Amino acid sequence: MSYFKKAKNGEKVFGLVFGRGKITKVFDESHYKILVTFQNGYEVPYTDEGIPGWGNFKKQTLFYRDDVDLKKADFSPVEKVLSVKKIIKHRENENLEVRLPSGMWVKYTKADNSYTETLLEDEKYHLFRKASKK
Repeated sequence: MSYFKKAKNGEKVFGLVFGRGKITKVFDESHYKILVTFQNGYEVPYTDEGIPGWGNFKKQTLFYRDDVDLKKADFSPVEKVLSVKKIIKHRENENLEVRLPSGMWVKYTKADNSYTETLLEDEKYHLFRKASKK
């Protein structure tokens, strides 16, 4: 059974990338089952398994808000802004984290490549940090 098989308009959801949102459209005869509008204005189509229609995602990134436990998610502020040299060094060592628009810190390799490249081009170095030890 698909996760969003019984999705309805207006249901509250949480995307790992964009954060809180609502289901605004449900499609019955389409590859994408739902359209979600997030608080920042983005509209993203999702399959009935919660896989978005953008990026190179192969796993579910959208959940019903009541099903998400964000207690273990890291939303802490950045403590030290890294230089470009340090960002490159940590990326090569696979020891770099990036902050998603939802505010969550994730490993650099889990974030969409075009998103991270845009951050680097726009010199938004405060959205990168050395991976925390867990």
